[in-house]
Amino acid sequence: MTDNQELELDQLRFTLAMDRIREIPGEGVVPEPFRDFFEKEAAFFLQLVQVKQQIEQGWMDSAEQKELEMVNRSLYEDILPDKYEKSYGNPAWAVQTLGEAYGNIFCVLYAELAGSVVYVYEKRDWDLLISLELFLEFYSAFQDEFLPEPEHLREILISYINDYCPQIMEYRVRELVDPSLDFAAQIIEHADLGDLRYLYRFGEYVTENELRTAAFLNSLPEAEVEAMARTYTEGYRIGFEVTGKNLAKKKTVNIRFCLGFERMVKHAIRQFREMGLEPVIYRCASHSLNKRGNLRIGFYGAIPNPQYDYDHKNDAALYLDEKLVTRKLRAQQEAFEAYKSQANTHAGPACIDVFGEIPFVPETKKEALQLSKEQQKLEVRYNQEAGQITNRYIIGEERSFTIIAYPIPEIGDDFEAIFRETVKINTLDYKKYQKLQQTLIDALDQGEKVRVLGMNGNETDLTIMLHQLSDPAEQTNFENCVADVNIPVGEVFTSPVLTGTQGLLHVKGVYLDSFHYDDLKIQVKDGMTMDYSCANFATEEENRRYIEENILFHHDSLPMGEFAIGTNTTAYRMAKDFGIADKLPILIAEKMGPHFAFGDTCYSWAEDTPVYNPDGKEIIARDNERSLLRKEDVSKAYFGCHTDITIPYDELGSITVICSDGKEIPLIREGRFVLEGTEELNEPLDHIG
Repeated sequence: MTDNQELELDQLRFTLAMDRIREIPGEGVVPEPFRDFFEKEAAFFLQLVQVKQQIEQGWMDSAEQKELEMVNRSLYEDILPDKYEKSYGNPAWAVQTLGEAYGNIFCVLYAELAGSVVYVYEKRDWDLLISLELFLEFYSAFQDEFLPEPEHLREILISYINDYCPQIMEYRVRELVDPSLDFAAQIIEHADLGDLRYLYRFGEYVTENELRTAAFLNSLPEAEVEAMARTYTEGYRIGFEVTGKNLAKKKTVNIRFCLGFERMVKHAIRQFREMGLEPVIYRCASHSLNKRGNLRIGFYGAIPNPQYDYDHKNDAALYLDEKLVTRKLRAQQEAFEAYKSQANTHAGPACIDVFGEIPFVPETKKEALQLSKEQQKLEVRYNQEAGQITNRYIIGEERSFTIIAYPIPEIGDDFEAIFRETVKINTLDYKKYQKLQQTLIDALDQGEKVRVLGMNGNETDLTIMLHQLSDPAEQTNFENCVADVNIPVGEVFTSPVLTGTQGLLHVKGVYLDSFHYDDLKIQVKDGMTMDYSCANFATEEENRRYIEENILFHHDSLPMGEFAIGTNTTAYRMAKDFGIADKLPILIAEKMGPHFAFGDTCYSWAEDTPVYNPDGKEIIARDNERSLLRKEDVSKAYFGCHTDITIPYDELGSITVICSDGKEIPLIREGRFVLEGTEELNEPLDHIG
């Protein structure tokens, strides 16, 4: 069949589907309580198709901002917090109204169909079509005299996932590496960014955060926005330079951002092109098949309701099995093979993160789906093998990244002042920090281990083992991290030796990947997590599951992949002065005290690539006992996660280097730097308001 014939067939299928959906609201043949679901979803699709036709007729060029805002809100309204209690996207409501046997199935169906909003704006007609047909197949199952069995409905969903897996996976891989899929880039480069109506062209949910962020960037001088972009793009370029990777071999860069930062991204696109890199800008996943829990990877707008995302993070429990994992991996392999030349010349991600959201503590709902133990193992296996496939085509030793973060208006009345302070932090004098951090490294390299103790109610007592330097004149354990891939400046880090690394890590309160943790404790033995707890929920079972899902990512145990000492006391002063410590992203928070990452090392997939500090010494601590297993069985070496947990200075009793002869070298005492030559780092601490 030719492409034109396929297109004509899809158009016919679309016409037939919509004709059938138009009949649903008045039919009344589906018995209650299911009729309400189908009538509401039919109305949703009728509205979507109306919006589709309006977009095709140029409506977005002439519509008033208020009208665009009203349409945008109406498409996401059903899952917003004030409506969510009685939404079929809420598993508690779905189970309450449709019964336990049917509720979760319809709730998962709801979430899959909800993704159709972005297909309309992005003109992904095939994705919209298969959503329509999935909905109609469920509706048809209720046309007989007897209710369909829940297992029959589940099989419909499983067939949909399996049948379309190759196409969905192929498009997702293409999005990663093909710059011709330029929906977002076209808006950023050609829309009038001074007219905030452009934000509604993306199809993402838009709130005051995005509107005020864009308006604020529009108020800044062009040179200032260009300089913000230059900090970001230069960090990316320097990341290749300092690791000895050849950027000239690369042709594309993945730009990830949140709506509102388009003016900065527009400058970044031009600056990356000056390096020979075309932008690849893809949206966070909308198909359930491509989602990874509640993480959003790609560009996105406002999150309509984080509880909705949390409730649906385990939707795969309805269909995940060995057959699907095998099918997904095969589809991913075939897709990368089809786009291997583009994958091989892809340079990696450049991320603009945001912070300032009200910390989210999710409600654990008994009605929400949970992965079985077997499914957890399957998910871990899939993530590990999918990472291996990606690394074969987007070669780890040849790619890099950078990440920078800015506040959003939700952070409070001081938004503009915090934004300007963040710009200053992102552009601190890296040469000054390089010298101060080298002083720390010189002391650390004398030790065989480091001991970290908490204070002021922090119970941390950790011993971290260091690699032995065979040639101290030419080797070092710690990387002197200045403002390149991790902006802002301010840390020295290493991959610890696991054997002998042990003790308790405790943080009284911490914000990790959008989730808040109270009284988080992780027990470590020989570098591996052995036990853990927090105080977010009423029961130990809920607390452990919270950690298992969002820090361990269903692994039985994780290694300590990184130990670092943050030196950015200026960022710490900003956090204290504005009272925003709980709202800072890990990118900045990790620079405000010692931090410990569980999962892969900082050098995962590139351990064999030599890395050197500015003083010329090679950083030898790129491996640990787990990552070394890649030489025997790569599936045992990598975990596909890396979660940093920081002890703030005001909870830090001491960091002490312990030498093989028993000599002790104090680096920090009671939250202040005491090593000779590092006292300058205390100056911002002296000026906390």
